[in-house]
Amino acid sequence: MPKWEYVILDSLDLEKRLTIAGPSRDDVEKYLNVLGSRGWEIVNLDFRELESRGSFTGVAKRERS
Repeated sequence: MPKWEYVILDSLDLEKRLTIAGPSRDDVEKYLNVLGSRGWEIVNLDFRELESRGSFTGVAKRERS
């Protein structure tokens, strides 16, 4: 039976890395593609439409090696 590890995703973390407010759609796509290339699979992603453009939280998982 596989063992999983999880990570919480938050656009605030992305904003800190990019040092900009409200990441663009392209920024979010690049971020998610980097996670995918590292083996992470998005299992939940919720966009917070009322707060700011590109604002989201979510969960990703990958199998432990």
